[in-house]
Amino acid sequence: MGGGAGVSIPGTFRVATDKTVFATPETQIGFHPDAGASFYLSHLPGYLGEYLALTGEKLNGVEMISCGLATHYSLSARLPSIEERLGTLVTDDPSVIEASLDQYSDLVYPDKRSVFHRIETLDKCFGHDTVEEIIDALESEATGSYDEWCTSTLKKLKEASPLSLKVSLRSIREGRFQTLDQCLVREYRMSLQGISKQVSNDFCEGVRARLVDKNFAPKWDPPCLENVPKDMVDNYFLPLSEFEPELELPTKLREAFT
Repeated sequence: MGGGAGVSIPGTFRVATDKTVFATPETQIGFHPDAGASFYLSHLPGYLGEYLALTGEKLNGVEMISCGLATHYSLSARLPSIEERLGTLVTDDPSVIEASLDQYSDLVYPDKRSVFHRIETLDKCFGHDTVEEIIDALESEATGSYDEWCTSTLKKLKEASPLSLKVSLRSIREGRFQTLDQCLVREYRMSLQGISKQVSNDFCEGVRARLVDKNFAPKWDPPCLENVPKDMVDNYFLPLSEFEPELELPTKLREAFT
């Protein structure tokens, strides 16, 4: 989750296990997926990235391998053997490393309860341009099919910060057309706005409600989607002021990740 995923996902090899859990639950605390999330979520199949960013739902290791967030899957009991095997290598040749990981990998498929068996409905709903349209589409699906997945997804969206939902959706959509470096610079701007309280107090309120008081009853401001003006969302994406330096990445020391 969060920064841990941000450090791991750009890696060439990403091993998931039966104990692995992935999630980007930031909208539930009045924030937005960061640490490069708008890059890698936007590059997932269909509109899965929008779904994960807005709802904060979890993926297990099998689902991670299915959508490309992980490159290999192995039972956690084999991790000591994998570490021992990699420790004996005297080369950094990617093909040799991959062959070593392949020796301990399993071929797995998501179970019947997985969101991957609802990917057509997910794309149909989360492919819309606005959060309001996404919710309308889910409500229409829920009414017509009585699908419990639609109902639980709607519940997650209605628990999240309305402002964070709009900011996060725009972030993922912009990430589709940006490099990882560009996403990191933009997310840095967004994060400073999110914690500054100049636009909204939702981040502090979300942390209070979920992590401090744990009453799970945040008082979002604005309290509903229709009260979130466009200029409020725009503020998260503006360049920083002359008194706040932009994020400078050490791109001269390495090749940019694209």
